[in-house]
Amino acid sequence: MAANRLFVRRRDGRIEVRLNDAGREVAREAFGRVIAAERDPQHEWRDTLNPPIDPSIDADDPFSTLNRQNEISTNAELAYMTLGEQFLNEGEAWAWLSTLQIALRSTAISHGLLSEQKLSACEPPLLDFIRTLQQFLFSLAECI
Repeated sequence: MAANRLFVRRRDGRIEVRLNDAGREVAREAFGRVIAAERDPQHEWRDTLNPPIDPSIDADDPFSTLNRQNEISTNAELAYMTLGEQFLNEGEAWAWLSTLQIALRSTAISHGLLSEQKLSACEPPLLDFIRTLQQFLFSLAECI
């Protein structure tokens, strides 16, 4: 069973990344889109990256928005920089996890896939991308 796991926690605490080239390419695409959305105000994911936590108290607070933007950017950039690594430390694994979550949420929102019916009706390449991100998230969350 361990041979089929995508991420494995080693005895020394590191997390082994067992993604093949195709898997790393999916991660590269997801991380790259998050970084692009963070930098480009016109990106289709931009609005999904920085929604207010509580619109009644947070919507106009520029410090809260800036803190979220910095965290997203830092995590996405760290995840992207460690794409080729065989092992991740705890911080890098959390960066992967949070960036994959953002990519999955942003993909679903930007394509209007907010119900099981809409998800099952989407194009096969998009569905494959979403299911791959989900598989990465579940496997990585198991290790952390």
